[in-house]
Amino acid sequence: MKSDKKSKLQIHLLFWILYYMLEAYLDFYWSRYQFPDFKWQLRIQNTLVLELGYLLIKIPLAYSLLYVYEKMNIRSFFKYVLYIVIIVAAVFGHRFFTHYIIYPYIYGIIETLDGKQPSGYMNGFVVFNSFMDLIFMVGLVFGVEITRQKNLLKEQFSQLKSEKLDQELTMLKAQINPHFLFNTLNNIYGMALKKADETPDVILQLSKVMRYNIYEAAEKTISLEKDIENIKDFIQIQKIRHRHLTVDLTVDMDNLSQKISPLILIQFVENAFKHGVSESLGESFIHIDIRLKDGILTYFIENSKEERSVEHSTKIGVKNIHRQLELLYPKHTLSVENKSDRYIVKLTIDFHDTFKA
Repeated sequence: MKSDKKSKLQIHLLFWILYYMLEAYLDFYWSRYQFPDFKWQLRIQNTLVLELGYLLIKIPLAYSLLYVYEKMNIRSFFKYVLYIVIIVAAVFGHRFFTHYIIYPYIYGIIETLDGKQPSGYMNGFVVFNSFMDLIFMVGLVFGVEITRQKNLLKEQFSQLKSEKLDQELTMLKAQINPHFLFNTLNNIYGMALKKADETPDVILQLSKVMRYNIYEAAEKTISLEKDIENIKDFIQIQKIRHRHLTVDLTVDMDNLSQKISPLILIQFVENAFKHGVSESLGESFIHIDIRLKDGILTYFIENSKEERSVEHSTKIGVKNIHRQLELLYPKHTLSVENKSDRYIVKLTIDFHDTFKA
């Protein structure tokens, strides 16, 4: 609120300075023909003084109309009446200042229409000139203020949109974390039932992975290096349980510090184990290829599956990843091939076009 008021004050102050300079220039240019005998120094002095006097009429007029327009909660009919009253009062003030102060005390002459015939205080032609001068100024002020308000609303809308997306991403991550935890705990439960010797080692690996999920994944972005380390830890947990599993992981990156949103890549690896390998009775495999070159990530996963596998599990994880990719990486491509004996996932992310939260 304070910053908005400060911005409004600065914009309006700048407007009045520029408006004063414009009016002073136009009046000085006009005085060259109206008062050719005046020295230029005197014409500058007169111009600066009279335009300052006009501001004492125009500024109250402008903000009175703005107040009625923005603040007063009355019917439209009464608003129009107030507009007319305020403008008429301003025209009278403008004419009084011009006729009784500017001409006799600044120019030292009587106001005339054509240089010969004296002009009355409320002559129709001069009243029209005063009215047009004031209306021109009012139009400029309203234009500046309405434009400022529209830009402010646009900025607030953009900020709200950013906050909304941020909250949505947080909710998506919150859904993924327990999804991963429940799957891994199920694996450990199965090993515990068999009293497997590797159970303590798996628990330690899980502790490391969960530390990543709790602390690292809370950040908006992390380095690809850390994200890939988490994938390696996850694979180690799964390999202890799946003894007849072949996992090939290839990593080739030209920038290890490249930032990425956490828990995106790991989800595809988890799906490869949960929906592919765990359903296979014979030899199974997972091939993972992660490459980064010139800000473009290429992510490839291929895993074996049974020919008669039944798709049954929840789709929360995949839906969440789709949504996160849409929000964060507009220039991404994702394809999933479900063949009779294998799943193939290909993901490409262009980090040059990323949503800035």
